[in-house]
Amino acid sequence: MIDGSANFDVVISGGGMVGASLACALGSLPLSIALVEAVPFDSDSQPSFDARTTALSRTSQRILDSLGIWADVAGQANAIQRIHVSERGRFGTAIIDGQEQGVDALGYVLENRVLGAALWSRIGRTDNIEVFCPAAIASAVSREAAMRLEMADDGGGLSGRLLVVADGARSKLRSILGIDASTRTYGQTAIVGNVALASAVHGNTAFERFTADGPVALLPADEQRFVFVLTRRSDLAPAVMDLSDQAFLALLQETFGFRLGRFSRIGRRFAYPLSLVRSDSVIAARAAIIGNAAHGLHPVAGQGYNLGLRDVATLAEVIADDQRRHAAPDPGAPEVLQQYRGWRHDDQRNVVAFTDGLVRLFDVPLNSLGAARGLGLLAFDMMPGAKRLLARQTMGLGGRLTRLARGLPL
Repeated sequence: MIDGSANFDVVISGGGMVGASLACALGSLPLSIALVEAVPFDSDSQPSFDARTTALSRTSQRILDSLGIWADVAGQANAIQRIHVSERGRFGTAIIDGQEQGVDALGYVLENRVLGAALWSRIGRTDNIEVFCPAAIASAVSREAAMRLEMADDGGGLSGRLLVVADGARSKLRSILGIDASTRTYGQTAIVGNVALASAVHGNTAFERFTADGPVALLPADEQRFVFVLTRRSDLAPAVMDLSDQAFLALLQETFGFRLGRFSRIGRRFAYPLSLVRSDSVIAARAAIIGNAAHGLHPVAGQGYNLGLRDVATLAEVIADDQRRHAAPDPGAPEVLQQYRGWRHDDQRNVVAFTDGLVRLFDVPLNSLGAARGLGLLAFDMMPGAKRLLARQTMGLGGRLTRLARGLPL
């Protein structure tokens, strides 16, 4: 049964990195907020805050700094000053250098658990956020003034003038709201972990290397340790996961090469099937869809959380603007949701097209387009204008920037 006393301005379903970031952003506004999450952030089964790391764009760092989160994690983040893109067996390479772009860092590498701890610590210190965990929303019915929600397992009910769906690419709540999503499986699995180098190197270059078996990325964690993301066809991934540490280390070395010297040891490995998920709509009556629930991406360009955090900054800003404009603001009003959808449309479309295009381009067999790709990378590396456009995309600086992305408060 719905408990009429449990009324909130905003109910956020999903306390992973995107949902928790939104709670922190809205926590500075005169709103009552409910955060509903099925798994505690410090649980081993929490998918958002597992052993993976995130490559934060420059814009994401600014947003986190504007929220007061960056100061809590900066000491454990490693700057990315260069991005090196290559294809095994081909002569073409491309390098995006932060110094050439006039910035001290293109982005940062940060462990998910570190960011999760900072976000949830902030949530715990924010008086206008009430956390329901472990809990899940089982039904949602839109009324004129609020969304009525029933919790699973007889957990009672909530109501919110705005429901925000942030429960991931396989969102059950998105389906409950009647919003379909298209899913295309890439037939690839990402194998993720840490690898140590035999000798220290200058640890501020991120590498993206395309091979006939799938791309491999190395993100700098420090001068002697990198995070790797190795992709393999999904039917081959189990055998790769079953390799001994030494055999896997040899495979990773063969795939990436010796640009960083010799790999000395490997950490625990995790496997994640890859697909592209696009929600048919990012709004419904009194509901907004953000993060992976709106757009689940291939990790080839490291854009997933960065795109979701720009969703957060935009939604928070249109809600804050509504607070300033109206004596009786309504975060779930149709005009607020339309502003969110309109503002996010181009960025979401462009990033989906960019990441999907990279996967498709480099998934073509080497003997058909390989030489053309090599020439393309070489030409790209000689064109400052093209590199600047890609650098801006990588840093999240394309299109209209939110106040949080410009370092301003809501």
